[in-house]
Amino acid sequence: MDKIRKIIHIDMDAFYASVEQMDNPELMGKPLAVGGNRERGVVAAASYEARMYGVRSAMSGKIAALKCPDLIFVKPRFERYKELSDKIRAIFYEYTDLVEPLSLDEAFLDITENKVGNPSATLIAKEIRKRIKDEIGLNASAGISYNKFLAKTASDINKPNGQAVVLPKDAEEFLEKLPIEKFFGIGKVTAEKMKSIGIHNGHDLKQFSLQYLTKKFGKSGLHFYNIVRGIHLSEVQPNRIRKSLSAENTFEKDLHDKNLIEKALYQIFEELKRRIQKTGIKGRTITIKIKYSDFSIQTRSKTFEQYPEEEKIWEIVLELLMQEELIMPVRLFGIGLSNLNIETEQAHFGKQLWIDFENQLDIDSSVT
Repeated sequence: MDKIRKIIHIDMDAFYASVEQMDNPELMGKPLAVGGNRERGVVAAASYEARMYGVRSAMSGKIAALKCPDLIFVKPRFERYKELSDKIRAIFYEYTDLVEPLSLDEAFLDITENKVGNPSATLIAKEIRKRIKDEIGLNASAGISYNKFLAKTASDINKPNGQAVVLPKDAEEFLEKLPIEKFFGIGKVTAEKMKSIGIHNGHDLKQFSLQYLTKKFGKSGLHFYNIVRGIHLSEVQPNRIRKSLSAENTFEKDLHDKNLIEKALYQIFEELKRRIQKTGIKGRTITIKIKYSDFSIQTRSKTFEQYPEEEKIWEIVLELLMQEELIMPVRLFGIGLSNLNIETEQAHFGKQLWIDFENQLDIDSSVT
């Protein structure tokens, strides 16, 4: 019989907003939004004080300001968040080398065999959270269980600044009582679809056959069938395969002037080039993303047999821009690389969902 794994999911509490409040005590205890402004842009993170008013990440700044009139907006400082994230991960590596970051502010740790010789995952999670508070100054929450899905789900139970454990003997009862929207990986749209057919919690989900769930939800049906039974075999993978590298920016004012558009694109290209030089990543496919003033999105791509150099990337960006007329003023531009030079390692490391928040969020500058 395989050894039961001990998995911890560490999730920083309102990470970006908490960093801003820590670095500027005048913001402590006040409703805060990182990213966006009262007229436009998107909230990247909200403090718990702002969340009480219904402000959430990915919400437009305009709507956030309507929900919370006293909301304070600050610009993101991704270099600072990355600096602190690296320090937090350094603490993780003192306990195990099996660390799988999901983003700057959360990670899975497999401490089945750990460097400190402590058999208690609960005590290790508590110690890590205390060290993050004492050494960094920030609060973290944790979930502990025998697989990644349950650990991730458990980390939300006692947020903020708490932890929860789901033992193997308790998993079935825990999952049956869990509201369907609380299942990690079931988003708002899927949850509503499930509710429309009578699935409101884990117990309801368990009543449906694999055949029915597969027919209704496609490949995800098997995943839903397994997770409600506590089955999730994905291991903590310390080696992650990046699928793309990109940079984008939402502008304070919609752009329609050709010169301003090229200037804006070039600033985004400069940020992408910085990331290319930092990571050593190359990509055969170049894509530009255009979000128009009506929020419609268009992408234009070109793929090469060889990896183009940085100067060639800029040429292609301009070529894609001029491929056809822009249909209306532009709200956002993005430039991305895919078909990367590291994807050949995929077969060795296995497949795993990778949500790269650092490279998907707006760059820390506005173009006017």
